Amino acid sequence: MQTNRLEAFSDGVLAIIITIMVLELKVPHATDLAGLKPLLPVLLSYVLSFLYVGIYWNNHHHMFQSTERVTGGILWANLHLLFWLSLFPFTTGWMGENHLAPMPTPVYGFVLLMAAIAYLILQRAIIGNQGPGSLLATAVGKDWKGKVSPLCYLAAIPLAFLSPWISSGLYVFVALTWLVPDRRIERMLAERGRE
Repeated sequence: MQTNRLEAFSDGVLAIIITIMVLELKVPHATDLAGLKPLLPVLLSYVLSFLYVGIYWNNHHHMFQSTERVTGGILWANLHLLFWLSLFPFTTGWMGENHLAPMPTPVYGFVLLMAAIAYLILQRAIIGNQGPGSLLATAVGKDWKGKVSPLCYLAAIPLAFLSPWISSGLYVFVALTWLVPDRRIERMLAERGRE
């Protein structure tokens, strides 16, 4: 099977996730900047989650540029990833509305952890289908960011009960490491003439 339907469906789901998150932002009734102060935690949570959705969309796009075909297992692995990403609006709102309270913050981290694991499962399913010499397997290599990110989430979850701010700092740190451009797949596609 070709990848085009999977990519189109995933793009649609991610667009809906971002739309739901932005619709959850409430417009202040005040007309001065001071009216934004109570909304700051919600806005910051939205910005962080928007970054995460953008990072997943970008990496998903690159991953499927290197994927020649999909199987039923890859389709289910992709749905598994989309399930966890679809929880971002709920956990983003809960964490933001409650100003990084000790329960919503680790739940947010748990969803981040599960999305990271789901992404790794999807990546492994594609590599398993296409083989260890595939473009994706070669481009991903040891994938230190993909392995360190879940460890950061695992550390941040229990830490959130002690200091939600430090825990949130770890979530921001992971997002920032993924914002650094990773050109491995682009480079491999160019080398193989498939860009």
